[in-house]
Amino acid sequence: MGDAVEARQNLSHLRGVLSAYMTKKGLRSTEQRRIIVETFFAAPAHITIDELLAQVRSVDPRVGYATVYRTLKLFAECGVALERRFGDGVTRYEVANDEHHHDHLICIACGTIAEFEEPAIEALQDQVAARHGFVVRSHKHELYGICASCTATHRT
Repeated sequence: MGDAVEARQNLSHLRGVLSAYMTKKGLRSTEQRRIIVETFFAAPAHITIDELLAQVRSVDPRVGYATVYRTLKLFAECGVALERRFGDGVTRYEVANDEHHHDHLICIACGTIAEFEEPAIEALQDQVAARHGFVVRSHKHELYGICASCTATHRT
């Protein structure tokens, strides 16, 4: 229950961030943009522009690729979304969440992306940074390999 409440609070906060940013930039909140916002916030993590476009068009078929592209760029600019590139030439987006940090396991055979949290890794990173007098502002940790499913079916 706590995670669901935190997720709703985070989305409410991000809606406020987006609204303030759009006001500052003099941008209007159009119906198409509202559909994109709601669809993105409900979408699974690591969504591509094409995947989001397909979901948005199921609500409003008139929404164009450029509108979704520009809106995702707007989300990234204001900190509502994080752009992720996992080495396959495709940019993916996920909802930003300052309270919930995670890292990624990326299967190079099937493209599956799994999120994980490991407090021991986080603690070790902090220790290494401290040992070098380094103040970490952000980081990303991506592990590339073969997932259990591909290993079981001998895909390499």
